[in-house]
Amino acid sequence: MPQEQASQSQTHDDERYIIGYAMEPKKIQNLLRPSLIEHARKHGIDLIPIDINKPLIQHHPNLHFHCIVQKLQPKHWNNLNLHQYMSKHATTTIIDPPHLVRNLQNRVSMLDFATNLPLSLQNVGVPYQVVIDIHKTSGGNDVEGMVMDSNLRFPVIAKPLYADGTMKSHELCLVFDREGLRETLNKNAAGGTTTTPVVLQEFVNHGGVVFKVYVAGEHVRCVKRRSLPDIPEEKAKTLKGTLKFSQISNFTVQDDNGAKSNPGHNGDGANHLSNIESAEMPEESLIKELARALRERTGLNMFNVDVIRDVKDCTRYLVIDINYFPGYAKLPSYEPFITDFLLDCVRNKPAVVCEKNQGMIMNE
Repeated sequence: MPQEQASQSQTHDDERYIIGYAMEPKKIQNLLRPSLIEHARKHGIDLIPIDINKPLIQHHPNLHFHCIVQKLQPKHWNNLNLHQYMSKHATTTIIDPPHLVRNLQNRVSMLDFATNLPLSLQNVGVPYQVVIDIHKTSGGNDVEGMVMDSNLRFPVIAKPLYADGTMKSHELCLVFDREGLRETLNKNAAGGTTTTPVVLQEFVNHGGVVFKVYVAGEHVRCVKRRSLPDIPEEKAKTLKGTLKFSQISNFTVQDDNGAKSNPGHNGDGANHLSNIESAEMPEESLIKELARALRERTGLNMFNVDVIRDVKDCTRYLVIDINYFPGYAKLPSYEPFITDFLLDCVRNKPAVVCEKNQGMIMNE
């Protein structure tokens, strides 16, 4: 961990700040580790848990939170009855307001934020995608025809439209041909009234590496992670049906010489690790500018962005996902990263996007 003297997390005249965290137990366990609580305490921040099952005013009636950080499902957010609390504590900052977070729970509106970016980001875009709502079509053949008439070409990635944190929202798969598309649509239609629209997104070969950009206010860090393997065009033509993301590590294809390789590991684990290590990071200026643009557009402070680089054009980057309040604890030395951001929030640093109570706290 970097020396604390090098951190921006320095107290101002021994000021102390009270920051509440409203999260479900799993998120608390992952983020609020003793190392973060202690680091924040040493730098003037007292992190206080908030009971998400009852109104905030009932268990902290007289405690003034400088800031409340939340990652909650709508039912728990409504349980807090924050309107009542903020009628007495109107200066409390909410990181981040639920009605803004909701925009990232739709995989179309999510990527809308990354379209038509400033000229400084003209080499950053999003994959081509279409939304299929089986209830608004006349049948599977109609849908297949619409997809084939679009700019999409197999393979494609099929995703539920809503990224709401449920198990169903994580059911992603690769679709290799029309039969696989039919299979995907039929499976989705079998959900009856619970059927959700499906997003079909172009698959772009990207070297099996995804760049994860973690954002906390003006603090930005980019790391490399393993991603879906490349699929050569000649191989894509021979693949059939669908493949769940969870099965990719066990998936093998045969090369022209009859040898088998595992696309889920880009050959073998060692080779894939080598690919990640050798992958060149995007320029820091691009990453910071992208983070700034998305903060301004979304109005959010805490999120991460998944970015890939097109193997056919090393200057072309694509935003494929934006997630609210990611797993910051996966970052090395995440404690000063989060603490510095929280200090920015409570000190009202202009670079932090914050919404006060001015009628902005909305029920879901």
